[in-house]
Amino acid sequence: MPAEPVFFDVVVVGAGLSGIAAGYHLQARCPGLRYAILEAREAIGGTWDLFRYPGVRSDSDMYTLGYSFRPWPSDASFACGPDIREYVAGTAREHGIDRHIRFGQRVTAASWDSAQARWTVSTTSPSGQEARFECRFLFFCSGYYDYERGHEPQWAGTADFRGRIVHPQHWPQALDVSGRRVVVVGSGATAVTLVPELATAAGHVTMLQRSPSYIAALPARDRIGAAWRRWLPAGAAHRLIRWKNIALSMALFQFARRRPEATARWLLRSAASLLGPGFDVERHLKPAYKPWDQRLCIAPDGDLFRAVRSGKASIVTDRIERFTERGILLASGQALEADIVVAATGLKLKLLGGARLTVDGRPVDLAQTVSYRGLMYGGIPNLATAMGYTNASWTLKCELIARYVCRLLNHMQARGWDICVPSADGPAAMATRPAIDLSSGYVQRAADLLPRQGERRPWRIHQNYLQDLLSLRFSPLRDGAMRFARRTGGT
Repeated sequence: MPAEPVFFDVVVVGAGLSGIAAGYHLQARCPGLRYAILEAREAIGGTWDLFRYPGVRSDSDMYTLGYSFRPWPSDASFACGPDIREYVAGTAREHGIDRHIRFGQRVTAASWDSAQARWTVSTTSPSGQEARFECRFLFFCSGYYDYERGHEPQWAGTADFRGRIVHPQHWPQALDVSGRRVVVVGSGATAVTLVPELATAAGHVTMLQRSPSYIAALPARDRIGAAWRRWLPAGAAHRLIRWKNIALSMALFQFARRRPEATARWLLRSAASLLGPGFDVERHLKPAYKPWDQRLCIAPDGDLFRAVRSGKASIVTDRIERFTERGILLASGQALEADIVVAATGLKLKLLGGARLTVDGRPVDLAQTVSYRGLMYGGIPNLATAMGYTNASWTLKCELIARYVCRLLNHMQARGWDICVPSADGPAAMATRPAIDLSSGYVQRAADLLPRQGERRPWRIHQNYLQDLLSLRFSPLRDGAMRFARRTGGT
């Protein structure tokens, strides 16, 4: 049996980008509250500690992916995984957040008791040891995908293949691709990142895609930002660059949604100029969907296109018929010889890290809930999740959510409330749709697991930083949907 539970005012789940942001804002805005961060792994960093494949990097600019309170210390717009990992860990050390982290604590379940107004959080360690924690407020900062395994399509003939099949999510650090024929299966952000990096050492790299994705070639270095960083104090320069990039990304997204054909033409022309004559841009780089129906892939300085033009890499658009001893047979009859196949085939969604929730003994099915302001759920008390943007930097939304949680906690403490819960019956007569509104495969595969969002505030999720800034920082906490109460049980 686990020992008696340890009590904290707030338990944060996850010590990645959003978990460290939560710790910072709790310390800064709720200094009287005791908090702990429970991390399943043995290191800080979350995604950036897990993913170790060659060339792993951000696909959002670091001035917005980084924290508002700690300037990104480089002119590089896009950073490699190790640099981001050190940035997150350094932030935790600098602010003493690391002292609040309990490593090796995988949250398996959380149970809410309304009479006591407390969550009981159950964890297991890598050795199987169980522990329990109690808290007044539970804040999940654990992302939305399965850390243990990615999406693994069932291909025929894999047992016949004499080469090696690897998955980016668990990259073998000793793998040597020097001089090898490598096929990267996929067309998303991971494949777009891997191909140019592998091409620097491999004999040849083929990006094999069933269908294309839109890819934007963007500058790897922010020249305007670099000038501001030279002439202005670090904090002022960081704020200016951050707001410049927020405004630019919002403008480009809105233009893409309003003028999808013009956006597609611009993306394809940009790619064609880097690929040179003779490359079939329409076949290999023009998807059937509109820009931003799926997240836009980024090629810093057009690195993918330059690798293809150099002859070190190629793009093939076709379907896998089966694996053979020497490689992959395609539906068209073409055979791709390979020594190594990289299955960059996407993520598996897993909300709340797979933890089971119960409220007063009743199991919670998140797919039956409606998201409140993009961070809480109808009918679930004293619980928030940090879910970032799908069309901008993850951290932008997560910091807004962390500040909102602090505002909510301070409001409750000042007025003697113990419980806050979005009204479960508020959106009953309202049409709903999936909370993540993308056509990407990893989202569609998990559509029946996702919570819903409504058609009006505060049940609608806005993929818009300015709207969320107004909603989460300045709008009233008592909005007709959020209910407050005192506990009915004793201490």
